[in-house]
Amino acid sequence: MEAFKTHTGLVGPVDRVNVDTDAIIPKQFLKRIERTGFGQYLFFEWRFNEEGKEIPEFNLNKPRYQGASVLLSRANFGCGSSREHAPWAIQDYGFKVIIAPSYADIFYNNCFKNGILPIKLSEEQVEELFQRTTAGEGYQLTVDLENKLITDASGLSIPFDLDEHRRQFLLLGLDDIGLTLQHEDAITVYEGKHAFRLGAKV
Repeated sequence: MEAFKTHTGLVGPVDRVNVDTDAIIPKQFLKRIERTGFGQYLFFEWRFNEEGKEIPEFNLNKPRYQGASVLLSRANFGCGSSREHAPWAIQDYGFKVIIAPSYADIFYNNCFKNGILPIKLSEEQVEELFQRTTAGEGYQLTVDLENKLITDASGLSIPFDLDEHRRQFLLLGLDDIGLTLQHEDAITVYEGKHAFRLGAKV
């Protein structure tokens, strides 16, 4: 998994509360066996009409938000089912950071396992970011994970809090497998002793 230290990117707003995982990646697209290719189906029923054509009113379809890598949304983001396909779709679409007041617990945890940084800010701070994002085209944020700070080109500076274990998880680019492999030497020693004990019993 790629290490995350600092990211600067265009903000893409999805101004809705209780965005559930079925909206993030509808169930009909869960049959894929790879972890890639889900980005094209992100927010599918909001992005496309029944004929498969883009709905121009949906923010992420607007030209000004093309290439966005910072997703801005409202409270209780990622609620609903626990499908890990949701962060897969968000990441595959190109988002590296999500900013919202709150998240569903399972979705929140799954983000870290997939290299996405979900940041919690207050309702007031999120509202200010929505105002800045919609005020003019090309609004970008810089997210500094090392210093836990969000800034923009106009002098905005918002500190954010994050569990230190999760912060290190992203800074080092570790998923669950990578975390386990940090103890590879100890695992090898244990397996050797275990094999010896089994052999001795035989």
